[in-house]
Amino acid sequence: MKENVRRKKGLEAMKNASAAGTKTLVLLVLLTVFHGVAQAYQPESVMWYRQPAGEWHEALPVGNGRLGAMVYGGYPQEIIQLNEESLWAGSKSEANADAAARMPEIQQLLIDGDISRAADLSETYLKSDPMWIRSYQSFGELKLDFFDRGAPEAKNYRRELNLETGVASTVYEAGNTRYERELFISAPDNVLALRLTAVGTDKLTFRLSYAREQDATAYPASANELEIKGQIVDLPVVDAGENGLHMKFAGRIRGVNRGGRLTAVNNSFFVENADEVVFFLTAATDYNFEKLDTDRSIDPSSVCKGILDKVDARNYAAVRQRHIAEHGALMNRLHFTLGKDGPGNIPVDERLQRVKDGATDLALVALYFQYGRYLLVNSSRAPGVLPANLQGIWCKDMQAAWSSDFHTNINIQMNYWPAEICNLPETVIPFSRMIDALRTPGRVTAQKTYNAKGWTMNHLTDPFGRTAISDGVGWGTFPIASSWLVLHQWEHYLFTGDEAYLRNEAYPCMKEAAEFILSYMVKDKNGHWVTAPSNSPENAYILDGRQYKFTYAATVDIEIITELFRACLQAEKVLKQDKPFGKQLESALKKLPPIRISERYHTIQEWIEDYEEVEPGHRHISHLFGLHPGTTITSATPVLFEGAKKTLERRLSNGGGHTGWSRAWVINFYARLLDGENAGNHVQALLAKSTLNNLFDTHPPFQIDGNFGGTAGIAEMLLQSHNGELHLLPALPSGWQEGEITGLRARGGWIVDLKWEKGVLTSARIFSKEGGKCKIHYKERTGTVSVKAGEEYVYPEG
Repeated sequence: MKENVRRKKGLEAMKNASAAGTKTLVLLVLLTVFHGVAQAYQPESVMWYRQPAGEWHEALPVGNGRLGAMVYGGYPQEIIQLNEESLWAGSKSEANADAAARMPEIQQLLIDGDISRAADLSETYLKSDPMWIRSYQSFGELKLDFFDRGAPEAKNYRRELNLETGVASTVYEAGNTRYERELFISAPDNVLALRLTAVGTDKLTFRLSYAREQDATAYPASANELEIKGQIVDLPVVDAGENGLHMKFAGRIRGVNRGGRLTAVNNSFFVENADEVVFFLTAATDYNFEKLDTDRSIDPSSVCKGILDKVDARNYAAVRQRHIAEHGALMNRLHFTLGKDGPGNIPVDERLQRVKDGATDLALVALYFQYGRYLLVNSSRAPGVLPANLQGIWCKDMQAAWSSDFHTNINIQMNYWPAEICNLPETVIPFSRMIDALRTPGRVTAQKTYNAKGWTMNHLTDPFGRTAISDGVGWGTFPIASSWLVLHQWEHYLFTGDEAYLRNEAYPCMKEAAEFILSYMVKDKNGHWVTAPSNSPENAYILDGRQYKFTYAATVDIEIITELFRACLQAEKVLKQDKPFGKQLESALKKLPPIRISERYHTIQEWIEDYEEVEPGHRHISHLFGLHPGTTITSATPVLFEGAKKTLERRLSNGGGHTGWSRAWVINFYARLLDGENAGNHVQALLAKSTLNNLFDTHPPFQIDGNFGGTAGIAEMLLQSHNGELHLLPALPSGWQEGEITGLRARGGWIVDLKWEKGVLTSARIFSKEGGKCKIHYKERTGTVSVKAGEEYVYPEG
């Protein structure tokens, strides 16, 4: 593309909001400057270490949305742990409790205040069968053995992960030879590529073998190929569904050597005296997303062979080039520097330890931010079809923590908080399509369990479309989940302006979720429309000496419903349809209960009554949904805004924010409260208290939502657009004196670049592809400007 010539179009003053005592901010209209051109690698796009990973959570992740790998960089043995996104234990089942006939009785008991009787009935009638799901699983491991014993010492060792290229590499010297390994997973070619080279007096002699803890074997398919075949064997587990032979899976590895020889034998390749060796690996299952089920018409072995046959095994350079171009195009849309040059000559684990010891490393904050983007790029995009789970795509276990499932009471939502603002809208597509697919089983849950129309689900799902209550009645009953999920589809429209997407995918999901709410709600004794049963995720309250989770109209429900109904009404205006339905929504909105302030603590009440919490420092802070990610609590609602501050103070003073993802949510809360100091302090705490040496977030254990929530929180500190304006540097900590970020996205399709020095904005570029009016807010100054399609504003003049 030819470089666009910038041409001054003239000055346009922003409107002076004199009533608010604001000043005028002048912007310069310029012609389009192309955004997203790849740039040279930044120093803070590389994570590097002086030693191999000693444990899985020190290994470095690579992926392409469908395949994942954790690279240890070991010597004299290398380990590469593998994943394929759809490899899950379990099977599809219609597990919904047949509780529709009992639901009115349970609802009335809750409204009448007979919580004990309502809880007892619910435990009897709301139990799903089965109650539990099974786990996402590792695909297995590759091991490269270079020596049995007597290995020469490795010198000048370095392993690294380049976030811009998506290539993990290991370099060291042994004897008189320099050894290099690099590994990436290509989205264009749908393969893992591994290259090993030796330059010096010695050659490459090693064994590469495949192994899995259970349910798989590997054997030679030809002189230079290994085939992997497996099938999940689900043993009996109480209340976890049918045992038996379930998902089938396969893999294929093809090796090519330059010099020496390579032979496939047993479950391994034996390589002897080679100068260079390249391996291509792919994997597949018989999972069919369209069916949310396994499909025996799919032969995963044939799928793998078909993928590898399209790859020219002798043209590694072309595969690498295609990968870097595609991966770099995503990562290089946004660049971020913070502070002066960071200590790039110090490895990441040592820098992180310094932070844990109390030091500040602003460049590490920028690296952590980009790492969150990197993890989302590599766990949620085509060729993958499933959204990022609790561990993204990286899981070493057969029975993972929380099954590495799709948790829908905060966790999968947090996974996608950075997607839009951090300029990665493609990553939302698997999530959106999963939401759309869940409508079918969700209709059964709505009708059979909740005696309602529309579609809903509860607090988790899996690739088989689980929408029934899981993990226990009190814990797992969360029928507001569908309403929360579809708000991400609405956000995707707000950021992209894609009206076809809104019409064909987002709004149908949104409308049907709203239909569920309208038919599920009942009137309380004050004439308010309320949800029942309801809970505030995973927290409990005390009433008459007993602990309960069940209530009616938990505050989070009312906040989510308000957001959903308002979004549906706005969507109807865009699409020019559904006026009768809109009138129903408007009527219901007027009769929702208000968000209440506790008379005891002056905080936002978590429940419909001012109950005492069992855990005042609970990790979930769901009653602040309206502050973030919602939009109903802002500085324009000062009583609620102040209540939100006090809520957060009380939660934290009682030990809240102690898990990684909870701390990340706190960052977002403080950003929305326009409190840069506290937001910055919790970024520091997230690194110091909840970050592993490979920068994975830890709950503990590893849980990826904290990474994504942390990245989103940093972005919210720099740009907000949820309340109808572009708020520039709304929560900048005093310690972040210098920085620059290019490529942030805002609602309305704006692309925003910001630069600041001595804590003061020195330049801003606001680009629009579609054109329109833009209200801009910086400190005390606000105003509105118009921009034509393909033009940009620049501040200040000159």
